[in-house]
Amino acid sequence: MMVNAPVSAAAEIVDSTTHYHTVKIGGVDVFYREAGPANAPVVLLLHGFPTSSHMFRNLIPALADRYHVIAPDYPGFGESAAPDHTKFAYTFANYADLVDGLLGRLGANNYAMYVMDYGAPVGYRLALKHPERVTALIVQNGNAYEEGLKEFWDPIKAYWADGSAAHRTALSFLVTPAITKFQYTDGVADVSRIDPDNWGHDQVLLDRPGNKDIQLDLFHDYGSNVPLYPKFQAFFRERKPPMLIVWGKNDKIFPADGAGPYLRDLPGAELHLLDTGHFALEDKLDEMVPLIRDFLDRKVVTN
Repeated sequence: MMVNAPVSAAAEIVDSTTHYHTVKIGGVDVFYREAGPANAPVVLLLHGFPTSSHMFRNLIPALADRYHVIAPDYPGFGESAAPDHTKFAYTFANYADLVDGLLGRLGANNYAMYVMDYGAPVGYRLALKHPERVTALIVQNGNAYEEGLKEFWDPIKAYWADGSAAHRTALSFLVTPAITKFQYTDGVADVSRIDPDNWGHDQVLLDRPGNKDIQLDLFHDYGSNVPLYPKFQAFFRERKPPMLIVWGKNDKIFPADGAGPYLRDLPGAELHLLDTGHFALEDKLDEMVPLIRDFLDRKVVTN
């Protein structure tokens, strides 16, 4: 007769199912994905343009066995509300406040952050608000140094300079299907690894009535992040958060010129330049997950 042996606590299966929620923060419906044990160390995933927490759909289950993973959509992106741009301030400061409010609602008092593209200034603004709460940083094509703002940014800088209607209109190409697809495929050696549902998913949301103005407001407000770069850098030097940099080196939007300067302020940061483009998780997940898990397991205390 066979007797089933008791299952040890170490052998218990952890539920890594992703759950999808919407809560009202600051009067706005904010959508977020959540997975992993509620009492585990928090890993906050902050997405870039023009996508949403959808960009983390494959990473979340790869971390959720040991970490409490939270991935919000900013207003105007993904499944979060998209109030009219004349009635809601689409600014990075506002985004940081809303993410802060969400974390407070969820009782997340300490967190590692994965920041990418727009997620970098959102996350770094959050770090300035609560420097003691940041346990580690994973940086993927997210800028904090002026060296990283190359030719791609010239028309956007022109808009920062005068805020003119002409320069605003000139940026409309950035929300077109061709550019959305470009962000996923440019710099990728094997495009067959990129799911075309990505740009199809993003473009439908970009094409919602009023969303172009939301994005144009954000292009202008991105200029407000640059004067904060010295403060972001001071945070790195003073708080010395463990940092893993996993950067698509072929990205024309946030080129590798922006990756190396992090080492000036955090010489101990771990830098990996990957042979891919802007959305590195799409074709380099198999390389990135072991790097990310190893980093978190070494640098963030787990239960």
